[in-house]
Amino acid sequence: MKTKSTQWPHAPPHRLLECGTYIVTCGTYHKQHFLNTPEKLTLFCNRLLDLTAKHNWQLQAWAVMSNHYHFVAASPHNPTSLKKMLSALNTLSARDLNHLDNQAGRRIWFNYYDTHITYEKSWLARLKYVHQNPVHHGIVQKAELYDWCSAAWFVRESSDAFVKTVNSFKIDQIKVYDEYDMECGGPKAGDTRSTPL
Repeated sequence: MKTKSTQWPHAPPHRLLECGTYIVTCGTYHKQHFLNTPEKLTLFCNRLLDLTAKHNWQLQAWAVMSNHYHFVAASPHNPTSLKKMLSALNTLSARDLNHLDNQAGRRIWFNYYDTHITYEKSWLARLKYVHQNPVHHGIVQKAELYDWCSAAWFVRESSDAFVKTVNSFKIDQIKVYDEYDMECGGPKAGDTRSTPL
């Protein structure tokens, strides 16, 4: 007897069947601002960079805010490793954050969303969207000034022509789950203090 698989409304489906480039978004539990200091943001970014490299995902863009993150990355031969990599990222970073806040066992992360990007224009627009996410949320006026996103790295490491191409794309019409209110969130550019919640 064949059973029908159920799509649960509280967990987005993850269809990691093809190699290619993916955009990933993950939010904190109840959109709480757990990454609310430069130390915590840096800790998370370091985990993200280390684990994507360890699992052979080629990171192309990333943005980490106080209650969510986005990244664009090219998959290795087996894209199903994304689930394992994100599980490690979210588990280890939750442990780190809970240790810093002396809150053992507190839930930090909620669902993540992944989308396989199959068109070049979609890829270019999503690169811009992720690089510019701190501007989108009103954290900074210029993304290159935000230490926890890839905008400055992108400008420094890419050709002027590629930067110009990516920046020419409109991003107001793209569909990326990003319903995160940043009020009372993490630090602004240049802020080295803890942000009260």
